[in-house]
Amino acid sequence: MLLYTNHITPRLQYIATTLLGNHVIVVDDQENFIHHYGNKINYSAQRLTQDELWIQPHGLLSETGIQPQQIDAFEWNGLKTFFKTSGHIPFDIFAASFYLLSRYEEYLPHQLDMYGRYAHENSLAYKENFLHLPLVNLWIKELGKMIPTHTLPFSTRNFLPTYDIDIAFCYQHHSLIKNVGGFFRDFLKGNIDKVLERAGVYSSIKKDPFNIYDWLDALHQHEQLKPIYFFLVAQQRKGYDKNLQPTTSSMQKLMKQHAEKYTVGLHPSWQSGNDEKLLLAEKATIEKAVGKPINQSRQHYIKMALPKTYRTLVDAGIEHDHSMGYGSINGFRASYTLPFKWFDLQNDQQTNLTIHPFCFMDANAYFEQKLSPQQAALELQQYYNMVKSVNGQLSVVFHNHFLTEQPEWLPWRNLYEAFLKKNFG
Repeated sequence: MLLYTNHITPRLQYIATTLLGNHVIVVDDQENFIHHYGNKINYSAQRLTQDELWIQPHGLLSETGIQPQQIDAFEWNGLKTFFKTSGHIPFDIFAASFYLLSRYEEYLPHQLDMYGRYAHENSLAYKENFLHLPLVNLWIKELGKMIPTHTLPFSTRNFLPTYDIDIAFCYQHHSLIKNVGGFFRDFLKGNIDKVLERAGVYSSIKKDPFNIYDWLDALHQHEQLKPIYFFLVAQQRKGYDKNLQPTTSSMQKLMKQHAEKYTVGLHPSWQSGNDEKLLLAEKATIEKAVGKPINQSRQHYIKMALPKTYRTLVDAGIEHDHSMGYGSINGFRASYTLPFKWFDLQNDQQTNLTIHPFCFMDANAYFEQKLSPQQAALELQQYYNMVKSVNGQLSVVFHNHFLTEQPEWLPWRNLYEAFLKKNFG
């Protein structure tokens, strides 16, 4: 497929390849384009031939730098759109997609949430009520009807389960001081169930409730899934970093066992967000434990700021990041549900960092959206159905402490197991 433009820019080249695949060739030779007999898209101000798909440019992809953009949303084929122009479709699909995938709005002045992160309420997707949709994929699906002989990008694996291991064990392998303190705290608060649970684990009568790894293994094997585990290995227990010490033999063994069967990634601590040396130390800790390089990551609490966080990860040797989602609400942060390369907007260039967006996190459903397990199950299924309809990839985030057999969490464990068996069993 040929895509003609008057002027080839890094932004256009990036978004054209991302949306249409490596088979699209961006050209600025008008004569070559006019005489081409295959699929072709004219991305210029004037129509050139009768057999082309004409998309009139908005102007964003010819710009350099970052400045506020005028956004006036409207509907096309039942889908919200913006950057209105003329042509065979009434908006610049390339510029609008670039705006969403590059997270252009996150480079502009914005409000922070209570954790100092980009607040999802700032986003166009939230304001225009399409956060729950992989809108770019839906646009491309409509575009595909206009160029039916062209194969658009799709995922060969439509489900990616991922797990954040923030606290590997609830009671086992923690310090004696912590456990004794916890015992008396629960006793004084009247949490007798917790007192008995802790006593049962330490007397080897019960299994540690957070140790659900064998159960997950059985699910993965039965459903033939290939998950990714992200381990939090903060050197110091502080603030939001409450993990087990990564130097303990139990943590070292756990990480090594998982690396032998699955992909293992780094869950950079909250503390490392402002300390690149600490990030490198945490990465080295996991690499030493598993005996191989680590190139995957997801930010703890989704603490990230563009472009700083991604540049830091690239410098640390991370090639795949799984933080493209919100830690405050479920939905499609980049309005896209396939892996894509990060475009460094300030440097105006595509990077080698691959972004794997997620749209569902158990903690968001429970703490932020206040959903019941039944409501969360419905939301998760709706996301899967939507992603499957656009040949995308559903990436979900679960925590081991949400999947225990403890009474308060058993319904969440059951909903996840039921979801896997329904769709992949």
